[in-house]
Amino acid sequence: MISTSDFRKGAKIDYKGAPHEIIDFQHHKMGRGGAIVRTKLKNLISGSIFDDSFKGGEKFNSPNLEERSMQYLYNDGEQYHFMDNENYEQLPLTSEQLGDAVKFLKENMAVKILFYSESPISVEVPMFVELAIAKTDPGFKGDTASGGSKPAVLESGVAVKVPFHLNEGDIIKVDTRTSEYIERVK
Repeated sequence: MISTSDFRKGAKIDYKGAPHEIIDFQHHKMGRGGAIVRTKLKNLISGSIFDDSFKGGEKFNSPNLEERSMQYLYNDGEQYHFMDNENYEQLPLTSEQLGDAVKFLKENMAVKILFYSESPISVEVPMFVELAIAKTDPGFKGDTASGGSKPAVLESGVAVKVPFHLNEGDIIKVDTRTSEYIERVK
């Protein structure tokens, strides 16, 4: 059980039959009355964010969450297949279940999958991934490394802006949170 006095940013509670993460909270003490806790919650299944208030001392159950390390194997055209690193069971997921993570998947990549009551609810890819440039305009003489950027499509299908001096086949490091180019990999 988690009480409102135990609320912390990032804490997870079971609220209205679904797991929620506390993004922000504030304790407000009213004159003679009891305290009120105003929170900003994120539904971990739908991704929706909303504000709600609770009375001080209110208690919530801890959600039945489990995080498993899995390896991305392949895409068969409809589903993306993952393998549990501990028991080698395979788990197929759709692109809707993967969300934005689908843009950065590469075969044999290690990911973390969050389960709620044995059902997968989110996939977390590493913060930085190394992907090859599949398509971009060629660089020309006179283009400088710090003079601007051009669009490029990576091997996973995601489009990013890269410096002019990079060409097809170059491997780059990309930040998965912002879809931005970080550096060229040697």
